[in-house]
Parts: sequence; C-alpha cells; structure tokens
Amino acid sequence: MPKTSARLLSLLSLLQARRDWPGPLLAERLDVSLRTVRRDVDRLRELGYPIAAVKGPDGGYRLGAGAELPPLLFDDEQAVALAIALQTAATSGAGIGDAAARALTTVRQVMPARLRHRIDTLQVTAVEPAPTRPDPPVTGSVLTALGAAVHAREELRFDYTPASPPRRVQPHHLVTWGGRWYLVAWDLDREDWRTFRADRITPRTPNGPRFTPAEVPGGDVAAFVTARFRGSDGSGDWPCRGEVILDLPAAAVSRHTRDGVVEQLGPDRCRLVLGSWSWPALAATIGRFDAAIEVVGPVELTAAFAHLGRRYTDAALGHPHRSMG
Repeated sequence: MPKTSARLLSLLSLLQARRDWPGPLLAERLDVSLRTVRRDVDRLRELGYPIAAVKGPDGGYRLGAGAELPPLLFDDEQAVALAIALQTAATSGAGIGDAAARALTTVRQVMPARLRHRIDTLQVTAVEPAPTRPDPPVTGSVLTALGAAVHAREELRFDYTPASPPRRVQPHHLVTWGGRWYLVAWDLDREDWRTFRADRITPRTPNGPRFTPAEVPGGDVAAFVTARFRGSDGSGDWPCRGEVILDLPAAAVSRHTRDGVVEQLGPDRCRLVLGSWSWPALAATIGRFDAAIEVVGPVELTAAFAHLGRRYTDAALGHPHRSMG
C-alpha cells in the first residue's frame, strides 16, 4: 500500500478527473479498502478540499467548490498549457499581465525539473498594442461582472460615455476582437443589437430582471461580430468587394490574402476577389502586390484606382490632391 501522503495525492487527482466517483471504484483504483477511502477523504476535507458525499446504491464522492482555492494537481500537459497561457496573458487586453506573471512564477516553482525545462525553453514575447491605439485594458472585475450577467441572463445597466445616459441592455455574448473585449447585447432603449467596448463600460448594480435570450442576427455570434467590424450592411460581407486579375502566381497572393478568394489562371497569373471598407482602401490593398492589375469590376473599383493614381501623381509632384467624393 502506498504511503498516506502519496495516496492522498492520487485520490485528489482522481477526484479532479471526473465529477462523481463511486466509493468502490475509488477503492479499486487506489487498491485500498472502502474504510481507507473514507479516512483519506476526511483528511482531504481537513486540508480544505470541499468533498461532498454522493448518495446512491454504492455511495460516492464529488469534489466541489469551496470558499478558498485549495492546492490543485495538474498532469504534465495541463501544466505546460497553463504556463503558455499565462505567458501570453499580457496580450489578451484583460489587464491581468502582472497577476499572470505572478501566477506563472508560482506554477514554475512547483513544477518538476523536466517540465520546468520545457517551459524555460519556450520564451514568448508579449507585444502590447501599438501606441496609436492606447486603449486602457479592461479590468478583471468588469469582465467577471459582464460574464456573470451574460450567464445569468440578467439585464445590465452601465455607464458608457460621460456625456450619455446609462445604457440598458440584455447581454448575450462576451467576445474578443483584435486584443479588445466587447459585449454583444440587445440595446433596450435603441431596440437594436449593439457591440460595446468592455474597457469603456462601468457596470451599475444591481442587475435588472432576467430575460429570455434571443439569437443574434444570423444565429452565429462570430459572423455577426465580423460583419459589424467590416461595416457591413447586414449581409455579412464587406461593403465594397471587387475582382481583379494580377500578374502573380496564386500561391504568392494567397500568402498575403486573409479572407479573399484567389484562383490560379496560369503559372504567373491569378484572379483575386477581395473586400474592404471603401473603394480607395480596396484599390490600395490590391496595389500593394506590386504587379500588373486588370480590373474585372465593378466600375467603382476602376474609379478608385484612377483616383489613387491622380493622388499618387500629385504627391510625387508635390501638389495637394482633394479626397475622393
């Protein structure tokens, strides 16, 4: 029979692996008697682990949530995954970089040498948002408040900008996009779907009444948020989409095209269908490929290329050029 301390760790690992454990099965897995299992459970309870007895023909045990966070056990892959997640936490926009660094130090200190070596050889540099976007990170308390309202399906009141009255919404989803956190919600006063930046939200308490959740337009929150940030008219597509032929291999264009459609027409020729916010932006994006361009359509894209051509010519000659309009 293993020593008591080793047996307790084995029991704790089993209790963390699944929700309910019949007593006889625990005794079989640990190769001990039911009486020993009961004694070991009592020892774990004395150490602060909230283990509840489960009623049933065989009886059993369940590891629940307590008032404080007790020591946890992780297998090798869980420990490595946790360390990687903590290293990249600074780029999440959640304002938990310092806490994540402290947590990583704590986890690393108790890792066996073989795992510590794996973590130390994986150094991740967390790059903060560019100075052109000095958005304040959203605090953990705000994220948990928003997440709790979404989970409970409770109406939420919050201040969003100093000059506007408090907003009243039915919160549906908490999402991340480009390093920022957003709340997708039904705005009760404007009677429309809205996306709110979480770092600008100051929740008011208490929450409002519960509501019956509805589906976002289209039924897919990822597609809905993507369409909103594209400036879509509701179709889910970019407001401006055009087609060109480039004198470049399809493979070379595909590497630099995130959501366009590239079709190979020959060894050094391909068709590109791409979208953007505006026609000049689309023309400029296509122009970065630095290749001969044949515009298939529409005429708005042709006009945008002509507009940019005049603008670039005037810039080269030192003459100002008025915006497209």
